[in-house]
Amino acid sequence: MKALVVDDSKAMRRIIKQTLRDLGFDSDEAENGVAALSTLEAHPKDYDLILVDWNMPEMNGYEFLCEVRKRDEYADLNILMVTTENEVEQMLKALDAGANEYLMKPFTKDALFDKLELLGIMTGRPPE
Repeated sequence: MKALVVDDSKAMRRIIKQTLRDLGFDSDEAENGVAALSTLEAHPKDYDLILVDWNMPEMNGYEFLCEVRKRDEYADLNILMVTTENEVEQMLKALDAGANEYLMKPFTKDALFDKLELLGIMTGRPPE
């Protein structure tokens, strides 16, 4: 399985990629929505999952989400909003725009696994 990690923090991208690796994913990264959209357009069938932060320069995660959901070719792509935004209104806004799930930072490997299990991507128990 392959994921695209979209976050403006290099440290956060590294943490998320390591967590994904522990769960059996290969992953690529992008520092904002513009770069992520370019990566996705260059490799439209490569990704099973996109994890995207809300607050980023150039194109934030919400704008990226809206842009991706406008395109029929990405209708089945799982998008998980991973952010520090913890207000219910923000969560509902992201889900209404097409996010499949919402995970608040900081999070544990088990919390990410639980979200991936809800999406039908993972089953059973998280790898040790």
